[in-house]
Amino acid sequence: MKVVSFFAGAGGLDLGFEQAGFDVVWANEYDRDIWSTYIDNHPNTVLDKRSIVDIPSAEVPDCDGIIGGPPCQSWSEAGAKKGIADKRGQLFYEFIRILADKKPKFFLAENVSGMLLTTHKEALNNIKQMFQDVGYTLSFQMLNVADYGVPQDRKRVFFIGFRNDLNIEFAFPKPTHIGKKVTLKDAIGDLDNSVVPAKPGNLSNLEDCIVPNHEYMIGGFSSIYMSRNRVRSWDEVSFTIQAGGRHAPLHPQAPKMEFVKQDVRIFVKGKEELYRRLSVRECARIQTFPDTFVFDYKYVAAGYKMIGNAVPVQMAKILAESIERQIKNISINRPRVTKRVIGLNGDAVKNKLNIILDGITV
Repeated sequence: MKVVSFFAGAGGLDLGFEQAGFDVVWANEYDRDIWSTYIDNHPNTVLDKRSIVDIPSAEVPDCDGIIGGPPCQSWSEAGAKKGIADKRGQLFYEFIRILADKKPKFFLAENVSGMLLTTHKEALNNIKQMFQDVGYTLSFQMLNVADYGVPQDRKRVFFIGFRNDLNIEFAFPKPTHIGKKVTLKDAIGDLDNSVVPAKPGNLSNLEDCIVPNHEYMIGGFSSIYMSRNRVRSWDEVSFTIQAGGRHAPLHPQAPKMEFVKQDVRIFVKGKEELYRRLSVRECARIQTFPDTFVFDYKYVAAGYKMIGNAVPVQMAKILAESIERQIKNISINRPRVTKRVIGLNGDAVKNKLNIILDGITV
């Protein structure tokens, strides 16, 4: 089945679908710092470099599925939490606009758990309703990827829907790793002795990396960073890999940070040299990218950003396999009752967004 991808980033979601047997024929990414990494690692996919706002639906290839992770900063608990009042939050409706016009068999959209905050309740309900209004049977769930074999605690919400005429309500796959998580030792234990620091100014040191991208950001740690423990042990899963090197978790070689008082932690005295950030490659491993997936950047911060913004490849693959399996089961396990494909088109989606925004005081 053919898939198109929006907000593709480096392509973690795309790679998972490719590993599941889908053909990602076309992708869209607006951030020029990511383009070379995407092109190098997805040579068979056409990359469109425009903003989704400037892409007419007619210029998107016909496909079986549309996937993507609209920008999350507007919805994040750590961000401004403006949600739909932020132009980045409104990009969710651009995704729905194109979905409404192309009417593929299915879609998948991913975002941060901050969407579930009470402050976003109305906006979230509007987004859910719009997916249904454009002709899809929606399934919605928050998943912790650690429950599916990804070595980190990372809670994300997934919107998955099948076109109404297919008569499928997507069933999320059951967790596979409740009893035994994949640990940091499992994921990065073999990388312990080959890491290099970035160059001064956190310029990339790629030419000295024995393992591609196995370099870490240097520099101090903010008071916010030092407000809580940032170390997970070898036998635990990682903290969430974030889209910024300054906030990357610390390597498990270090002891857990000592509590001083509320919102103040320190490094264990005499062990300070053990406290370094996880490397770009270690973060990529924790996000389940293969080592053959090489990230291209000048500054290491860009590497951390690409990786932290990605959907873990393993999680994407599991969901893609489940989508494929449920589509194949239509003709095998159940009678098909044909419905006329109905639903709003892209212009109606834009009008709906304008009505919503008219009622918001920013």
